[in-house]
Amino acid sequence: MGVYTPVPFVTEDMLQAIRTTILEPTLAGMETRGATMRGVLYAGLIVTASGVKVIEFNARFGDPETQVILPCLASDLAALLNGVATGTLGSVAPPAFHGSAVGIALASGGYPGIYPKGLPISGLPDDLVSFDDVSIVFHAGTETRAPDHLVTAGGRVMTVVGTGADLAEARSIAYDRAARITFDGMQFRTDIAARELT
Repeated sequence: MGVYTPVPFVTEDMLQAIRTTILEPTLAGMETRGATMRGVLYAGLIVTASGVKVIEFNARFGDPETQVILPCLASDLAALLNGVATGTLGSVAPPAFHGSAVGIALASGGYPGIYPKGLPISGLPDDLVSFDDVSIVFHAGTETRAPDHLVTAGGRVMTVVGTGADLAEARSIAYDRAARITFDGMQFRTDIAARELT
């Protein structure tokens, strides 16, 4: 349970194959059916031995994928969203990205099965969102019980994102910040982005 960007094994050839065999046929099929939309069509993909396959499509931003992509966005997100909403996206410069980001999901003990709720969370930054300008905490399964009393309220409790110039730096920051947060039974994977650094 974690995510990172960029993904070094995704080559330009692979991206082109994704465009021509998945994305463009999908958009063409939607147009043929009159199923036009303005918004986000998120494609959840997996790389298999026989090529890239579709897991799912969603008409929303994907999370936690978006939680690592947006911190690396060097373009104006508002301009991109306005271009989509007004049908003028073709006049907006394509999005540009910089740096790397790694997200570590902190989960409740027992997840994805039965897990307790209402466990106090400690170690969060004062604003509950960022320890510094290279980290972000995205809340998913948390609840405020009092002004300064945060507790678990779901299986995937939060994602801690570290950003950096490269994956090694982003990964180090993400795991450092995740280690500062505690709640009973907290679990997380320790191998996110590790294969890219060996």
